Amino acid sequence: MRNNTLRTAGVAVRALIVFTIVLGIGYTALITGIGQLAVPWQANGSVVRDGAGEVVGSALIGQQTTDADGNPLPEYFQSRPSAAGDGYDGGASSGSNWGPENEDLISAIEERQADISAFEDVAVDDIPADALTASASGLDPHVSPAYALLQIDRVAEARDLPQDKVRELVESRIQSRDLGFLGEPRVNVLELNLALDALQG
Repeated sequence: MRNNTLRTAGVAVRALIVFTIVLGIGYTALITGIGQLAVPWQANGSVVRDGAGEVVGSALIGQQTTDADGNPLPEYFQSRPSAAGDGYDGGASSGSNWGPENEDLISAIEERQADISAFEDVAVDDIPADALTASASGLDPHVSPAYALLQIDRVAEARDLPQDKVRELVESRIQSRDLGFLGEPRVNVLELNLALDALQG
């Protein structure tokens, strides 16, 4: 009886060691290697760098372009709202989970409408829905082409650039639907702002 127990325990320990090496180390190393060879940019976090080669973010996670007091910077295109932590917190990815009749959501949308209307000098009815609501993940780095185009006048004025030059830049950054039919056309705000900085040298 004791010999059987020791033998069973020995088999279990050897199996644990083998499977740890094969699945815990070998499989992980294999998949990591395939990722580095096949899609290195995506495997390393879709890191975005500025003109000097410094890492400034990820193409998969949005950012807020605000000053130290949380006010939006007029010389940059603004992202949509985020409900992830204090905003675009990768460790707290989530939406608000508020329903369309939730009083807090209605109040937040009305406040955003007033702020954006004043900031962009546009009518409330001209503001796209994605400018007023957070994405399900709270991390979406994209805005709709409509929201990006809405911001052209303000950005051009703040940077003393011709509006048509800024419009051309925005239109060149519009990404089409994946595979031609999945999702919606969109603009990556971080990449757009980097291109904007590069435009001004």
